[in-house]
Amino acid sequence: MDKLFDLELTARLLELPFVVTALVVAAVLGLLAGVLGPLIVSRNMAFSVHGTAELALTGGAAALLLGWDIGNGALAGAIVAALVLGLLSRRSSDYDSVIGVVLAFGLGLGVLMLWLYKGRSSNKFGLLTGQIVGQDFASVALLSGCAIVVLGLLAALYRPLLFASVDPEVAKARGIPVTGLAVVFAVMVGAATALGVRTVGSLLVLALMVTPAAAACRITASPLKATLLAVLFAEVSAVGGIILSLAPGTPVSAFVTAISFLIYLVCWAISRTRRTSTTRA
Repeated sequence: MDKLFDLELTARLLELPFVVTALVVAAVLGLLAGVLGPLIVSRNMAFSVHGTAELALTGGAAALLLGWDIGNGALAGAIVAALVLGLLSRRSSDYDSVIGVVLAFGLGLGVLMLWLYKGRSSNKFGLLTGQIVGQDFASVALLSGCAIVVLGLLAALYRPLLFASVDPEVAKARGIPVTGLAVVFAVMVGAATALGVRTVGSLLVLALMVTPAAAACRITASPLKATLLAVLFAEVSAVGGIILSLAPGTPVSAFVTAISFLIYLVCWAISRTRRTSTTRA
């Protein structure tokens, strides 16, 4: 237990440059996840995030095999996946089945490429579970650039996106390009998800992209409040997960998922208490 929560060791590690860089990456990623999360939840895209994350793994594995930058490979894989999903699933009833089909094919390719890669096994493991030592200036530059683009697009398209998320049929009748917005938003989510692969890992990036927003939506119906709370929850999960993982040297994803799940349980308890109080009143 002392080894797991060694405050003195954690304090020393927090002074290391690569840890500071990882915390900056986590903070930016938490902002992206928190801002996009409520729209992901309202559009029922949790499975899509999972599928995109697994296909980001495929892109990262291809980059690893070819000797390219893993972050760029994961980003390319996620964006291609988002475009393919958007083009193949014209009807909402087809969406889940298309994700399942594309996910299975892409994941199979990813497993093959990881098997073909003869380098360090830690690189393979890092794609699955994340690793803070993989963060460098290039990672920060890539994440910051993508964050600026995604946040800029979201600011420009937020109102029609929110309208299309809440009531797509009425939005379509009002002339809003629902299908086009869906594809653009899918690419935005794909980019944010891919950027989380190096930090949280492809297997558990869902915990950061969906769980904080799901927790926020449990306790408020206001889009603005849900977004602010989702950003707060995502930041606590991402940054807190890295800090807690330092002393034991465990994968970041283990703590990120634990913190985000704990936050969700607290929000679930609050919403349940509110409903019980309203029913009794």
